[in-house]
Amino acid sequence: MNRSPRPISALVTLTAAIACGACSGEDSSSASSPVPSSDTTVPQQPVTDGATVTPLGEPTTPVAVPGGVSPGPGVTAGPVIPTTPSSTPSSGGTGPAMAPQTTTEPVASGPVDGPSPNNPPPSTDGAPSLIGDVAFSVPSGTFEGQLSVALTGPDGAEIRYTTDGTLPTASSTLYDGTALTLTETTQLRAAAFAGGMASGFPSTAIYIARTFDLPSDVPIVIMDGYGGGRPEKEVTFNFGGADEEQPYVPQEFLDVAFMLFEPVDGVASIANAPTIATRAGYHERGQSSANAEKSPYRVEFWDNYDEDSNYPVLGMPAEADWAMIGEYFDRSLIQNPVVYGWGEQMGLVTMEVRFAELYINFDGGPLEQSDYFGLYMISETIKNQKDRVDLKQLREDDTMLPDISGGYIFKFDQAALDGGEAKLICTGSEPFGRAGGFGGGGFGMSMDDEPATDVEPGHCWNDLGVVDPFPANDQQVTWLTDYVQNFHDAIHTEPMGDYAQYIDVASFVDHVIINEITRDVDAYVRSSFFHKERDGLIKAGPLWDYNLAMASTTADFEGWHFESQATGRGNDDWFLKLGQDPAFMAQFATRWRELRESFLSDAAIDEQITAIATPLAGAGQRDMERWPAAGLGGGFGFGGGGRDEPAEEPEAPVWLDQVTTLREWIPQRMAWIDSAIVGL
Repeated sequence: MNRSPRPISALVTLTAAIACGACSGEDSSSASSPVPSSDTTVPQQPVTDGATVTPLGEPTTPVAVPGGVSPGPGVTAGPVIPTTPSSTPSSGGTGPAMAPQTTTEPVASGPVDGPSPNNPPPSTDGAPSLIGDVAFSVPSGTFEGQLSVALTGPDGAEIRYTTDGTLPTASSTLYDGTALTLTETTQLRAAAFAGGMASGFPSTAIYIARTFDLPSDVPIVIMDGYGGGRPEKEVTFNFGGADEEQPYVPQEFLDVAFMLFEPVDGVASIANAPTIATRAGYHERGQSSANAEKSPYRVEFWDNYDEDSNYPVLGMPAEADWAMIGEYFDRSLIQNPVVYGWGEQMGLVTMEVRFAELYINFDGGPLEQSDYFGLYMISETIKNQKDRVDLKQLREDDTMLPDISGGYIFKFDQAALDGGEAKLICTGSEPFGRAGGFGGGGFGMSMDDEPATDVEPGHCWNDLGVVDPFPANDQQVTWLTDYVQNFHDAIHTEPMGDYAQYIDVASFVDHVIINEITRDVDAYVRSSFFHKERDGLIKAGPLWDYNLAMASTTADFEGWHFESQATGRGNDDWFLKLGQDPAFMAQFATRWRELRESFLSDAAIDEQITAIATPLAGAGQRDMERWPAAGLGGGFGFGGGGRDEPAEEPEAPVWLDQVTTLREWIPQRMAWIDSAIVGL
């Protein structure tokens, strides 16, 4: 979203909100107070439609139902049938309220236009609802032991239900009026039928079995995959060059129950009513980070028909698409929100994030303490949407000016354009550095890491792909490629051409400031986003992914990163060329001195880090104890942390020590830049 930057005085308030999430009015000092013992009082759940409700967490007595068709294990109603939800639910029902279901990843350029006509109206607070014409005596939530749930529907209609994740049909189990007793995690789906036809809206309630309640001073998220196992992402790197076509296979979303529990009076408990309890799909995401044991996930909230369902999350604008980012290499856990805070103050596009402790249950049993995955960021994803990157939407038939000129989101993603993105292919030169390579090799290196003696080093970019629109049509790809090529050619003329007619120079200056402070491993070449509005210039951003940056990857405070990245990663030379332009560096120096007098002063950054870290003290330490061998050293990739070879476990790791390391690294890097711009 193109947000107006907040006043500098608001930065600490902003960062405290990121750390605390929605703390029910509690300030950061109360959020960091000691966590109560596990015998916290469990509040009574709300009563639905006048029915008597058993409090979640309080065992109930099973009710034997004579005869009938069994709903499955964990539901007392007769003989046993399987209850594990299918990861590809079939189409359900025969009535007008039933719609086809899909589990392949939907591709969209923007939000769904309003609620589905087949979905019930939203709840009183404006959030989506899974409850249609069948009501459940107990709302969605968690329970220990067993739970009794009664169903009620419209007068004169019969109720049919399922527990395997599919929508009910006329042949699904008939509810005979006797309460169901649940003993396992269950996705209970019900619909009213009249004359053998579906009538009205279907309903879904989700009940997660658990064996414990361990309160937290930050929000808690549960993701339960109904025994479907851990989703795995096959991480591949495209070393075949910028023009090699790779087959695009959308990654499958697996069925998952998603629940969010916000703090009440400073304490979050999974025994309380969840703020969000919804159907969802999830899969692993990322490239380098997907190899880590504490892997990140893409989550998509679903309605009753597996379509997007937009929920507000911890004060962030309502959306269906989210990322659960588990920082594994950044042991301070806070580098991303620190950098995003700077970017927002600069006026760059940034994604909002909130922190929560995450439990993931893969095995199908009740949720246990061992399912704790640590402290995660719930992050907005980059997409062309009003509250994220707010651009004009390009349609398939937008093939002429002015419409074809935007909006676009595109990115450098070295060796990792695996999401079906249309590639922007540079012309007029050999590729710069390695043709689509990764991890260095320098200028003029061939793909077998031997000197390319027969290839004259060129300056063409590699691995630049269109994120939005998706998919872009041929005319749009051609138009954007030509526009980007004009900018590229302008910075490669002698003398340098008027590149300011193609890019928003101020945003590029701020982008360089961010990357020069952080010395991000991926800076300028990977997860490096740009956007262009209709009839507008190319702007740098949104900012994304600074886990492999600053103190997490290097102790080297000196040198221009745009120089080392060009010679070490060899994917493009845009920022190397801009850094060689005296006019660009003069703007850099002026902007740098301005920001060093405000929110990039050493004192302001120290205050910002304190505001983010203080509410996370307890959760950060619990994460460190869960993942003591995470971060760099041993394993795979950028120094380790992989699944197969964990790093050597340190003795009694202390999370705040990692924050201190970050706190001490940044001023030293800032001091080098201060000295480097003297005379500019």
